[in-house]
Amino acid sequence: MNLATNLEKFSAQVAIISDSGVTLTYTELALISDAIFNENNAPSTDSLIAIECKNTIENIASYLGALRAGIPAILIDAELNIELKKNLYSYYGVTHIFRDNSWIINSTTPIAIHRDIALLLSTSGSTGSQKLVKLSNKNLQANAVAISQYLEINCTERPITVLPIHYSYGLSIINSHLYVGATILLTSEPITSKRFWEHFREHGATSFAGVPATYKILKQLRFERMVLPTLKSFTQAGGKLNPVIIEWFNNYALSKDMQFFVMYGQTEATARIAYIPPINLSNKTNSIGISIPGGQISLLNETDEVISSNFITGELCYRGDNVMLGYATDINSLSEGDTQHGFIRTGDLAWRDEDGYYYIAGRLKRFIKIFGNRIGLDEIEAYLQAEHYDVAVTGEDDALMIAIRTDRNTVNLKNNISSRYHLHSSAIHIFKVEDFPLSSSGKILYANLLMQLKS
Repeated sequence: MNLATNLEKFSAQVAIISDSGVTLTYTELALISDAIFNENNAPSTDSLIAIECKNTIENIASYLGALRAGIPAILIDAELNIELKKNLYSYYGVTHIFRDNSWIINSTTPIAIHRDIALLLSTSGSTGSQKLVKLSNKNLQANAVAISQYLEINCTERPITVLPIHYSYGLSIINSHLYVGATILLTSEPITSKRFWEHFREHGATSFAGVPATYKILKQLRFERMVLPTLKSFTQAGGKLNPVIIEWFNNYALSKDMQFFVMYGQTEATARIAYIPPINLSNKTNSIGISIPGGQISLLNETDEVISSNFITGELCYRGDNVMLGYATDINSLSEGDTQHGFIRTGDLAWRDEDGYYYIAGRLKRFIKIFGNRIGLDEIEAYLQAEHYDVAVTGEDDALMIAIRTDRNTVNLKNNISSRYHLHSSAIHIFKVEDFPLSSSGKILYANLLMQLKS
C-alpha cells in the first residue's frame, strides 16, 4: 500500500485540472497510470526506469503508475543535457525510458534492485549527478502525511504547480495533496506568464510553493497588487530566503488573512525536515523552524555527542520515517537495503534558540542551491579542470562563482556551464583573478575566495 495505490479511495473527486483544459478524477488518473504500464515496450518488475519529466498529466501518471506497479523509477528533468542523461542511464543500467509519452527500451539486462526502493532522485539538481537518493514507499508516505498535517491540507485544497515534479520539493506538493484527495492545478507555465495566472484564477488556486528565486520574482511583479481571492497559503523552501523578503511576504499574508510557511528540507529526507508555524514567523525570520510532525532534529558536536545546550553550534541531524534508505553511488548499491535506519546528518551547521527553533550557521560540504536545485561545486570544478580551465569554483545560493586564472574566452565558459547544467546565465558569474587564496598546505581557501569575489 502507498499513496499511489490509494487513488481509487477518492473515486469521482477531481485529481488534476491541466492548463490544456483536461480534467481527471482520481479514478481516471488511476486508470491512465496503469495503462501506461500496459503499453508496447512497457517495463516489468525487474526493470529500472527513467521518467523524463515535464509538468504534464502523462508524467505524473507515469510516476504514479510506477509506484502502483512496484517498478523503481528515476525522475529526470526532461531538459537535462542529453550527454548527462545518457551517462546516467548507462551508469545505472536503466532498462526503460519514458520520454515524450512513450517507452524506449534502453537495455534488456535485468536489474538487481532492492525491493524497498521505489524512487531515485538526484542529489544535485541540474548537474545530473550520478549520486542518487534511494527512497521507499514508506519514505514517500511518511512525508506526505507529515506535510498534510502541518499545512492542514484537506480535499478542498487546489495547489497550482510552480515547481517541476522531478524536483523533490515539487514532487512533495504532488504527493501530499494526492494523499488527501485534493485537486492539483497542473501547469508548466512560469509565474511570469499571463497563462499561469489565468489558470490560477479560472480554477481558484488556494496555494502555491516556491523557492527563493520565485519570491524575488513575485515581489518584482508587484504581487501585492494581484487580485487572488481564493489564495489561502503559500510556502517557501529550496534554500534560504532573505529575511527582509520573508518579512515582506509575511506582512502581506497577515494583511490578507493568509498563511506563509517557511520551511527547510533535503532530498535525503524526502524534501522536508523543518518548518516555521506562521504564527511565529514574525519573530523567527532567520530560523528554519522546528521539526515536522513525526521527526526529530538534533545537533551533534565534533565528537558526535548530542548538544543539549542552546546557542551552541553543531551539525544538524534528523531522524524520521521520511529519511532515505541511503545513497546509490553505483549499480551495485541498488541492491542494498536501508543503510540510514531513519537518521541523516544534513551537512549543515546550526544552533538552537531558547524556544527550540533552529538556525543555519553554515555548511560542512561544498554545495549551493540555484533556483532550488542543489549544485555540487566540486563536481563543476572537476569538470572545468578536465576541460583545461584553470579555475576554482565557489558561490552562494542563486550565485555560482567561477574564478579563472587564464585568458581563455569566459563567454564560452559561461555558455558551456549554462548549457551543460541547465542553469540560467544570470546565476553564473565569471571572475578573472591573478591567483587563488591558498592555505599553508597549498589548498584553496574557498571561504576567502568567496569573500574576495564578493568584495
